[in-house]
Amino acid sequence: MSEPDSAHTAQGQFATTHWSVVLAAGDSTAPTAQSALEHLCRAYWYPLYAFVRRRGYGPEDTEDLTQSFFARLLERDFVKQADRERGKFRTFLLTALSHFLADEWDRAHRLKRGGAHQFIAIDAATAEERYRLEPADPSDPAKLFERRWATTLLERALAELEREYQERGQGELFAALRAFLLAEQGDATYMDASPRVGMTAAAMKMAVSRMRGRCRELLCHEILQTAAGPVEAEEEYQALRAVLRQ
Repeated sequence: MSEPDSAHTAQGQFATTHWSVVLAAGDSTAPTAQSALEHLCRAYWYPLYAFVRRRGYGPEDTEDLTQSFFARLLERDFVKQADRERGKFRTFLLTALSHFLADEWDRAHRLKRGGAHQFIAIDAATAEERYRLEPADPSDPAKLFERRWATTLLERALAELEREYQERGQGELFAALRAFLLAEQGDATYMDASPRVGMTAAAMKMAVSRMRGRCRELLCHEILQTAAGPVEAEEEYQALRAVLRQ
């Protein structure tokens, strides 16, 4: 991702990324800002959920606190506190959540389970199933948040890549090559798998290379949704790669 701006700003897309829309809107009534913020919340709810759980809260309290945080986040006056000087969207989110948890206000005003409107659809059962798969060591909750941030963006990029292949009638090809997408494979491995895929080893390597290139583009696009500029987007991409290598 050496030139993250070239693939997007050339078409004028960077100016309307979700985070840019949210920041530009402030306390205006622009519906695009609210819908963009809601989109980002839906994308990042599990990393935040995992952060709260790692802070020692139980499943039910975590669901309530996460919902309450989103309720506050979606208030226009709260969004006004964000600006480009505060940098990365994930940093803004984590800082805001940490302050929220430290504030007694959240305990007095949290949403009651089964009561008020849910601002973000949280599947509590799925959340807990995912959380049980997290490392058991009591590591820094912020590090867990970063891992979930990285895997969330990767999962979204992979989901979009799979959708594209299915639309082209190549869903089976994607399923067959997915295992090769995130790990380098030797010639022998390609040769072993090629009969099952119905392709030569060389053709498989070329197809996987194209998949990786497109996945990288989609991942860059996801990062651009929450970056304040191309320099920050490059920093976020390198940070994501470092987190995924851990």
